[in-house]
Amino acid sequence: MNDYQQRLQQIGDDAEQWELRYRQAAARKEAPDFAQAVIDMHQAEPEDLFYAAWYYRLRDLAQTTTERVIAWSWAIPLALLNGLLLWFLSDMDRFYLTVGEGNHMPLFVLLWAPLSALLVMSFLVGAGNRQGKRAAAVGAAVVALAGYSLLFYRQAGGATYQSQYLILMAVHLPLLAWASVGTLLLSRHDDTANRFAFLSKSLEVALMAGLFAIAGGLFTTISLGMFQTLGIEPTETLVRLFFAGGGGLITVLAVAAIYDPTRSPARQSFSAGLSKLVALLMHLLLPLSLLVLLIYLGLVPTHFRQPFENRNVLITYNGMMFAVVLLLLGGTPRQRQDVSPRLQSWLRRGILLLTLLAIVAGVYALVAILWRTTHNHLTPNRLTFIGWNIINLGLLASLLLKQIRQPQGDWVQALHEIFGKGASVYLAWTLFTILATPWLFGSGLVGGRVVNMPAQLQSYIGDDIAPVLVKCDNSPHIYAIEQDGQKHWIKDIPTFESRGDTWERVQFVPCDKLRTVPDGVPIPPDAGTPPQP
Repeated sequence: MNDYQQRLQQIGDDAEQWELRYRQAAARKEAPDFAQAVIDMHQAEPEDLFYAAWYYRLRDLAQTTTERVIAWSWAIPLALLNGLLLWFLSDMDRFYLTVGEGNHMPLFVLLWAPLSALLVMSFLVGAGNRQGKRAAAVGAAVVALAGYSLLFYRQAGGATYQSQYLILMAVHLPLLAWASVGTLLLSRHDDTANRFAFLSKSLEVALMAGLFAIAGGLFTTISLGMFQTLGIEPTETLVRLFFAGGGGLITVLAVAAIYDPTRSPARQSFSAGLSKLVALLMHLLLPLSLLVLLIYLGLVPTHFRQPFENRNVLITYNGMMFAVVLLLLGGTPRQRQDVSPRLQSWLRRGILLLTLLAIVAGVYALVAILWRTTHNHLTPNRLTFIGWNIINLGLLASLLLKQIRQPQGDWVQALHEIFGKGASVYLAWTLFTILATPWLFGSGLVGGRVVNMPAQLQSYIGDDIAPVLVKCDNSPHIYAIEQDGQKHWIKDIPTFESRGDTWERVQFVPCDKLRTVPDGVPIPPDAGTPPQP
């Protein structure tokens, strides 16, 4: 407890005495310290209205201390170490996992995020004087979960499911890495204000990393081009150093440039720089997103079957849900007074309308993926994205209902609470996907019988389960890959259509790969000798 907290608690709720203390602190240029004492007291007793009033009056003042000095002495060595580790790991001829016959998953794709999280946490501990024991525990959990996915991916069943699980890990391990950094930063400040501040700063870090990547890409292009003008062909090792090593640098430096490790998330600076740029971009994108969603939903009746039959369209819908959540997060003010009353009114209406349209589109996508699942099989991909759809729909529905039920309340604070709780659900589903997926599908508890899909076609077929329709570019013939792992020639177009097959389901694979799949009984059985593709 600091000196100001002791003095303020001694005088209780005497408003005049608080005002006097504040003026005295301001005269001695100690107003930021006074403000921080108020913030700490409010966080300790959030239901005390007197503390809350002073908190909302002074919470930004605690950020107006001396200009922040970036801890380059920590950031640069750790960034270089991260770059060298990722450069070493990016040797895909040495570091990979084998799936099926001859299919490889580079370890770099799976481990770059956990490794970067460890180096970022090292920066936060070293430059922020944080407790190393907690960081070590969080880091050990990240290493254990990443190792778990590498050790047990074969438990997912056949090569098709193994491949799906590893691809899912390429997405979920970065989510885990991000959550681990948040767990460290929020370990002593786990309240709504700090959670929302962490989410907002995460967007800023992502934007800064993007800017660094653009600059790094230009530098790399120019540098490699200069070598080529001299007749020097850059080696694969040098190219990896630029791209993988540069990516490792960017990850740590972006965090160092945006986040002050000596302060809690809520005490970070939000009054200038990228904070304002992120808010401006999101506010500009909000009406554009509304327009696009309105047009898109207006076209649904004439293209209703697309997500039911076209996997790529369904992927687009899933991506749209995440994009809307990020847009709503970035467009939500940190406090109501950050925007004018008039802009508040329009911003709130825009957020509610976008939320409503996204719910309609999300329900449509969920119905489509459930239909595809019931008419085929449950796969790791489908189970994972059914879960994500339900979570995103629940988050959006909660946001909408809370705003409707409390029209006169602090709508900004209500959004903060929804996003803070949503982050916990995101983490829970990420952990479930990492831990449970291999055993659920490998044991046959879900998904039904794993299909004996030809290994040489698995990387082209993806998550489609038998019967799969395939053909190659240089052949007019269409084949059905059935449960027996053989290709069954479909005699002609009338036979194809009489089976209820559609052209959208036909997938293209290399002819040489298709020729290696053994022939089965043609369709119909009396069609004769099957031709080769």
